[in-house]
Amino acid sequence: MIKKASNVLIGALLCGVFTGCSAVTSPPVASNKGYETYIKQGQVFKHTGFTDINNKPVSLDPNKKKLVLLFATWCSDSLRTLNELKASAIINDPTVQIIAIGREQTRETLKKFNQDFALPFELVADSERTIYQQYANKGIPRLILLDKTNTVVKTLIGEQENIIDQVIW
Repeated sequence: MIKKASNVLIGALLCGVFTGCSAVTSPPVASNKGYETYIKQGQVFKHTGFTDINNKPVSLDPNKKKLVLLFATWCSDSLRTLNELKASAIINDPTVQIIAIGREQTRETLKKFNQDFALPFELVADSERTIYQQYANKGIPRLILLDKTNTVVKTLIGEQENIIDQVIW
């Protein structure tokens, strides 16, 4: 009886080992969605214009490449990306239009932020995420590179250092 019980125990342990290994090789099912980007390379950007923090219209320039930056003033990764952008050659490139969209930011918040940060490009408030949610589910900063026809060339999530080095059309 003891021998039979030990055989059953060994069999159960081996079964557990084999099912455990098969579970490890299968991808886990996530209950929460990871970072999703809703616009892909080759697709046309959904917006052709915005209203900036000074209530002035901003149109996408058909003669320039565009860098659309989705960010937040409270996000350390966004601040690092903005500093990298300000220090890069892109900031002075006359062939590039830069538009930064503040996710969950009001016009007033962005105006105050820009007093200290002095960004030399248009800022757009997206207090309700109405713009952001058309391009991603979460994760900032997001960089969307567009060609002159507003077609997506590349999308990047800027949570690592030196993301601006990857901004190439």
